[in-house]
Amino acid sequence: MMTARTSARLASLVALAALLTACGSAPATPIATSTPAGVQSPAAEADEHNEADATFAQMMIIHHQGAIEMAELAVTSAASDEVRSLAERIAAAQGPEIEQMSRWLDGWGEDQPDTADMTGMGHAGMQMEGMDQSAVMAELATLAGADFDRRFLQLMIEHHRGAIEMAEDARAQGVHPDALRLAGRIIDAQSIEITEMDNLLRSR
Repeated sequence: MMTARTSARLASLVALAALLTACGSAPATPIATSTPAGVQSPAAEADEHNEADATFAQMMIIHHQGAIEMAELAVTSAASDEVRSLAERIAAAQGPEIEQMSRWLDGWGEDQPDTADMTGMGHAGMQMEGMDQSAVMAELATLAGADFDRRFLQLMIEHHRGAIEMAEDARAQGVHPDALRLAGRIIDAQSIEITEMDNLLRSR
């Protein structure tokens, strides 16, 4: 006759055998190591760009170069400390952005902009009161004192409006995350500077 202790021991062994059988028959769930089909990895998304991104970088480099050229003239020619300070800040902000956009173009395998080709383009963002960069610089070079300050502010306001227009186009049509972020920063920063320049003009 089976004792209670023996019965309990057999029951435990049967349960253990059943558990081991179940574990051995269940296939291991594989760990996903690749990106699902149709979904790009973060690295791929970061490298993705389109024609609007490339055009934005190429044109904005030229546009920034024009702003820096005007700003450097203002640093040496402006009559007021406020205008000189503004010009210094414009040059300091836009120089690093040129370098950043140039790196993007190299990384994307796109051409760097040709200044001679781009300044002759009829894009509205490249014009200031219907003048191109060379005409603007020629006019500013004839002015001095308060006349220079006033005209510099008027033309730089137009220059900033062109940059904002280009950045808005980039945000609407581009896809590269960093380019979209830069376009947003340009819109925000240059809108603030337009307000500052409007206030300076009204005080003159």
